[in-house]
Amino acid sequence: MDYLAALRRELDAFGAALDGDLSASVEHCGDWTLFELAAHMGAGNLWVVTAVEEGHGNDYDEGAAPRDQAALEAWYAETANTLVRALSVDPSTDAWTFFPPHTVGFWRRRRSQETLMHRWDAENAVGSATPMDVALAADGVAEVFDTMAPRMIARGHATEPEQAVRIIATDSGGSWTYGPGEPIAEISGRAEDLLLMLWGRKPRDTDSVAWTGDREAGLRVLAGPLVP
Repeated sequence: MDYLAALRRELDAFGAALDGDLSASVEHCGDWTLFELAAHMGAGNLWVVTAVEEGHGNDYDEGAAPRDQAALEAWYAETANTLVRALSVDPSTDAWTFFPPHTVGFWRRRRSQETLMHRWDAENAVGSATPMDVALAADGVAEVFDTMAPRMIARGHATEPEQAVRIIATDSGGSWTYGPGEPIAEISGRAEDLLLMLWGRKPRDTDSVAWTGDREAGLRVLAGPLVP
């Protein structure tokens, strides 16, 4: 996947949403408004630049975002451009990351996924959420199981699952098994619906996905928590 192209697309789409009401509530991000989500995204962009160029995970500052709407849009756009420049090097280049691999390639993927989800959040806040790219959404599902859930376990925020669930994206053809042994349940749906469900934007029992097998046991496996 061309993560840089995906990242550029999602960064720009997030920026376009900042034309909306900055006081709008962001439904799935606690008590944040669109302004606070923009501050989080811009600060996160610069944080990753520091991780790549200086090799550490310090200097995260959401307080740098200006309150004026036009100034905020310009500030965010500059952070986005700075991020893309920093990531436009060999993806195997060493970088500080919070989980393996410790490379620029990690950040290309992670930041693409972070921006995809928060682009959806921003658009949803102003009432205009647009569809996710199928391949990127499917990769996001994969990232939940190969990166985010293992990180939650490593940090002591979740325990290893005792049973397995199979997850199938009906539009991308991707499938993943989370947990040990033969799956006791299977969940299927569009990659976007699966990703939104796994990241808590839709409930685990949403009607937009279909279950077979032992659904209740499967829900317990996915209770995790799988993501921060």
